Amino acid sequence: MRNSRRGLAVLAAVVAFSFLASAQTGSQSGAQSGDSQAGQQPAGNRGRGRRGEASVPSPTANLPFDAHDFSGIWMGRGGAFNSLSNNPPPMTAWGKARYDAAKPGIGPRAQPLGNDPMMACDPIGYPRIAFYNAYPMEFVQTKDRLIEFFDFFYTHRTIYLDGRNLPDDPDPAWYGYSVGHWEGNTLVVETSGFNDQSWLDNDGHPHSDAMRIEERFQRVDHDIIESSMTLTDAKAYTAPWVSDKKTWKLQANGKMREDVCAPSDEETYKKDMREPAAKSN
Repeated sequence: MRNSRRGLAVLAAVVAFSFLASAQTGSQSGAQSGDSQAGQQPAGNRGRGRRGEASVPSPTANLPFDAHDFSGIWMGRGGAFNSLSNNPPPMTAWGKARYDAAKPGIGPRAQPLGNDPMMACDPIGYPRIAFYNAYPMEFVQTKDRLIEFFDFFYTHRTIYLDGRNLPDDPDPAWYGYSVGHWEGNTLVVETSGFNDQSWLDNDGHPHSDAMRIEERFQRVDHDIIESSMTLTDAKAYTAPWVSDKKTWKLQANGKMREDVCAPSDEETYKKDMREPAAKSN
């Protein structure tokens, strides 16, 4: 049985052209309401959360909690539809050229057999992986590090909490190099050291290897973490890109699963489904 991530590929191959108008409408309605993204996820992505869950009062919200402890499985809610926000800053000439070369599989710019790196099982990269609200994320916390483990693509990144600085010249990586420190009850995370091979979102917004991200996380009660990020990349954008605020809700009985992108499976799926569907359009 193909996992729910295949909903992206199905949508890209089978209904790319008919989806254009509805995708625009869905994105606009998501921006206008504070509801969950779950109702606007592609069909294959709807099974991992419940729409509006973050807005439903929780009977455990007022239980005691440690504001400096993020341990647990969390489900993201709110924010733009699989992006930092619906209003990206202007792109530089370099950024615009990379954006124009991107061929998304879903959304207003969708093209059958697009060139989204994730369709070749390349790592999805950060921060894009954090926007898939239909999939849980687990924080595993120790004294000197916080590990953010994503169900989607079954991958993780490490945030060092031991007081170290960002390296001056890190090896370029898909998920960057992250360090964090506490400002009161807010965890401030700084990340650099990216390669330029991933997209920022489903629409194909690019980034360069000069990208830096600052995130702020705060556990506001037993059940809720709020987060936001500011992305700075002078090679790709003429101004910082400030994200919408996002809410992470604790999943008391949540479970992680193995959602791996296997190149052999992806190649078979491309031959059996995506290519025939593209030829029929």
